[in-house]
Amino acid sequence: MKLLAALSVASVLLLSAPSWSRAGVPQKDYLSALEADKVRDAEGTNERIKLFLSFADDRLKKFQYELQHPSSNKHSEMLNALMNAYVGCVDDAADLIQLGIQKQENIRPGIDLMASRSKEFLEILNKISSEGTDIDVYKDNLDDAIEGTRDAMNDAEKAKKTVAPPPLRRKS
Repeated sequence: MKLLAALSVASVLLLSAPSWSRAGVPQKDYLSALEADKVRDAEGTNERIKLFLSFADDRLKKFQYELQHPSSNKHSEMLNALMNAYVGCVDDAADLIQLGIQKQENIRPGIDLMASRSKEFLEILNKISSEGTDIDVYKDNLDDAIEGTRDAMNDAEKAKKTVAPPPLRRKS
């Protein structure tokens, strides 16, 4: 009887625990297992920044598709989840830039990519803000996304000025 009670308690704890990756680090809930594996297996910081920005782009495209083709059930939950996932990806890319700067890595390509992609993302978000349908459903998350994207863009522009490009070797 005690064994049965212990097993049931253990199963409840396992089912309610957060998802964990192979490395023992909690997996971000907005990334699929495949995406988390890609990030974990990426060679360097630039590659991880590139991945997070591609995931953000994917979430934004899915959000736009969901606006144009609303699902019959859980439409508002889907819109908010996609916008939150977008913000999470952009924030993680921005965090990686800060980490790369602290470690004095050559993350110039990642910074340049963040600067250009965040401008594109901001244009799309502003267009959604002005022309979007059912805006009351996701307005708060959209405002957070605009603010987060603007912050990431500004941080990337500042990082461009502080991070020196790698030295060029001159041919003699």
